[in-house]
Amino acid sequence: MQNQISVKQAAEIMGKCQQFVRVGLQRGLLPFGTAVKVHTRWNYYISPKLFYEYVGDAKEGES
Repeated sequence: MQNQISVKQAAEIMGKCQQFVRVGLQRGLLPFGTAVKVHTRWNYYISPKLFYEYVGDAKEGES
């Protein structure tokens, strides 16, 4: 299993744009990851387990 999922991968799986995922993480609206602002740059972490539970594909999130 992967250590994390990229914003691009998450957006493709969800059928949304990358900006949707970024803003959702920044505002705490998406429960599968975090967004941290360091100086002027945002960093994102998406947990594979939490993400696949959220989108309904628990098999992918199992280890």
